[in-house]
Amino acid sequence: MEILVQGRRLEPIAVPMSFGRCDIDNVFAEKNNKTLAETLSGRRYTKLSEEIRCHYPGSLDDRLGRFLQRLKMGNDSLYLRFLNQDGDSTFCDFSIERTDLTKRKGVYYFAIADEVKYVGKTHESFVWRINQGYGHISPKNCYLDGQSTNCHVNPRVAKSRTIVSLFVCPIDSDSGIDRLERDLIDLYQPEWNKRLKNNR
Repeated sequence: MEILVQGRRLEPIAVPMSFGRCDIDNVFAEKNNKTLAETLSGRRYTKLSEEIRCHYPGSLDDRLGRFLQRLKMGNDSLYLRFLNQDGDSTFCDFSIERTDLTKRKGVYYFAIADEVKYVGKTHESFVWRINQGYGHISPKNCYLDGQSTNCHVNPRVAKSRTIVSLFVCPIDSDSGIDRLERDLIDLYQPEWNKRLKNNR
């Protein structure tokens, strides 16, 4: 799929993805490195502090993930207020192979047929960004102070796994990476980028 951007012709390179499990639930519940009280002292969670201390005073020393899992099991939607918009999604594991190409940096996008769904960039390597970011969701990323982009893209890739493709555009210059990402988002207005922006 050739792309014409700002008078430049690009030929993005397709990179195969391998999928593992696609039924991974309750990832947020595995975040247990902090207590509930320690979490409530964080800037993103102080607005929840009074309500939690009022309704769950005996749980302040509980590990965060276990506490939120109990709320979910008890049908108390309060747990969702600790999570980002996609933090309680069903996730999958997927990855790309480490090759000379995927060890480079640049701009990438996910597409279904010829429709660009999400455009992103990495100043690290493609293999690091995909495998450690989108392809494997860490519990922290499910939370308000985590990397919400990973949680947003992963379940959408999972639902489309039989038809979604990943393309990369290797670029050596960080400023060139930033510019091309902006240009591609402006050009395609990708659905998953727009939904993520609207959820913030």
